[in-house]
Amino acid sequence: MPTNSEVEMSSTEVDAHLSRHETGVLALARDDAPYAIPISYGYDADERALYLRLVSTPDSEKREFLASTPRARVVVYEDEDDEYASVVGVGTLERVDLDELTPETISQYGETQRPLFEIWADDKPDLDIELYRFAPEKLTGRTVVVERDKT
Repeated sequence: MPTNSEVEMSSTEVDAHLSRHETGVLALARDDAPYAIPISYGYDADERALYLRLVSTPDSEKREFLASTPRARVVVYEDEDDEYASVVGVGTLERVDLDELTPETISQYGETQRPLFEIWADDKPDLDIELYRFAPEKLTGRTVVVERDKT
């Protein structure tokens, strides 16, 4: 029977984990309804903030949830052999006004896996591209090692 050993990550390990990865899951809640989507992000370890670029259409569920200024969780995880690691951030998404963009802020979005600007073959007039900053109030991580019997 496998046994697990679980270790809480230090702040330095959490920052390294978030810096090493570019994708995760954003979960939002409104009333009794949950909503979760895969995301690409850039991470600033000095500010301990994630930078997200979210694209939606006028009738999308994503836009409805974002309009309600929901509480949010971001989960970034990895699974390698017998070791699992995850970081969870809890807080509120902060919409970034385009007027407030600085070269430093733009560089954070440039770290995301998806490009800051995209070109589509067909016109997409209904797409809403908004930039968000997520500076979690709570940021924790843990590593779990599964020791399997070798019998």
